[in-house]
Amino acid sequence: MTGSAPSGKSCVRMTDRSKLLVVGALTQRMETRLTEMFEVCTPSAEDRDAFLVAEGAGISHAILVGHALLDGAFMDQMPNLKIISNFGVGYDSIDVEAAIARGVLVTHTPNVLNDEVANTAIMLMLAAARNFVQDEAYLRSGKWETEGSAPLSRSVAGMTAGIVGFGRIGQAIAEKLTVFGTNTVYHARSDKGVGYKYYADLTEMAQVSDILIVITPGGPETRHLINAEIMAALGPQGILVNVARGTCVDEQALIRALQDGTLGSAALDVFEKEPHVPDELIALGNVTLLPHVGSATVETRQAMGDLAVDNLLQFQADGTAVTPVPECQR
Repeated sequence: MTGSAPSGKSCVRMTDRSKLLVVGALTQRMETRLTEMFEVCTPSAEDRDAFLVAEGAGISHAILVGHALLDGAFMDQMPNLKIISNFGVGYDSIDVEAAIARGVLVTHTPNVLNDEVANTAIMLMLAAARNFVQDEAYLRSGKWETEGSAPLSRSVAGMTAGIVGFGRIGQAIAEKLTVFGTNTVYHARSDKGVGYKYYADLTEMAQVSDILIVITPGGPETRHLINAEIMAALGPQGILVNVARGTCVDEQALIRALQDGTLGSAALDVFEKEPHVPDELIALGNVTLLPHVGSATVETRQAMGDLAVDNLLQFQADGTAVTPVPECQR
């Protein structure tokens, strides 16, 4: 329930309550909980700048649902901002260092989506190896009747799966892979001391891997981490799965590698310029594409929304948060 106001703003008016800026769209469950505590302001993307000129000084809390850029210039329009709650575990669209410099706490929603994103990675891996998307198209086209059985696919049993990034979700993927008979190895910034072989050198790991599953954080440090060299190391039979951020993979290099056979196949849930997906990727038969649905189940999104709201409510109550991002735990 919202009401319109001048300067492109839309707020649920609550006298003497802190103002909360919403960037994106809340679920009804989230909005109901938040309007009990805050004056909730939901200007459209087109009206947001005008709203902040008029009302920015009064905003103390913000919540991001989506991937809009929240940089230092954006925060400067809200000089009394104290907290940004991010709906999602990844927070690369928020300039955390700029937030810290301005005394703004940033939170996110880890753990509650581990299983679902890990499940998506496994499903994409299986779809690519077993040609499920292509086989469904084969059946629908009538070729099963006219041309006989579809071409044979590959088993993941006995393959080596290299996981790029070994945080909570990466470890959940590794655990789930055990039932498929794969040999799991991983690359991360440091050896986690767990029961899987660690590779400090990503290229070396790609060379011994049949499958590369990317689940590293986004941001400048991992931009184009998976480049032409890594794809060539993975090889013409290799399978690349990306459930991290589209920016982690050099998309143009990926297209070339898939076209010329340098890389065998890819299965992608994320893209560099979402929601745009290059026509060249869509045209390829050796790629499986999903519209960034890794955590998109009713149950998981509800848990994410609950945690994003809990962070705001706890901060309002005592100045702390349930799940601040690691940089804010220093």
